[in-house]
Amino acid sequence: MACVLNIAPVLGQSTAKKNKIIADSKTAKAEFIKSDPLMKALFDKAYGYVIFPNVGKGGIGVGGAAGNGVVYEQNKRIGMAKLTQLSIGFQAGGQAYREVIFFETKNEMNRFKESRFEFSAQASAVAVTEGASANVKYTDGVMVFTMQKGGLMYEASIGGQKFKFNNL
Repeated sequence: MACVLNIAPVLGQSTAKKNKIIADSKTAKAEFIKSDPLMKALFDKAYGYVIFPNVGKGGIGVGGAAGNGVVYEQNKRIGMAKLTQLSIGFQAGGQAYREVIFFETKNEMNRFKESRFEFSAQASAVAVTEGASANVKYTDGVMVFTMQKGGLMYEASIGGQKFKFNNL
């Protein structure tokens, strides 16, 4: 059985769709902070971050994930981003989640903006719960948090994610 994802390119998005993604990213940021108030300091202190407010993931054996997000550098919106992921292995089901990636320095931010950023197969994220961010440290200048929105899926890694950045 194959999993088919409808992936609309970020470049061709209408203004209305971009505005919805921007509004959803603000809601997602508020939800991350509501779930773990300590995350406010991460948003304030990070050199940059990208919020993917709606990532859809699904598969049976072969799976995929996709989502559009908003990129912030020094707390200013600078562009849009596209997340894609392909995975092979034991997995079944589907889920919707939010994801935020924090960049510690300008170097990591620039790698992302040049679309040279991706996660290795072993990469994982921290699931947001109250206090979850208290002891998390940057790994290679990057920190990732996810928050499940709905669905049920046996498998929740971020390994294999690739990103495409586009200026506003």
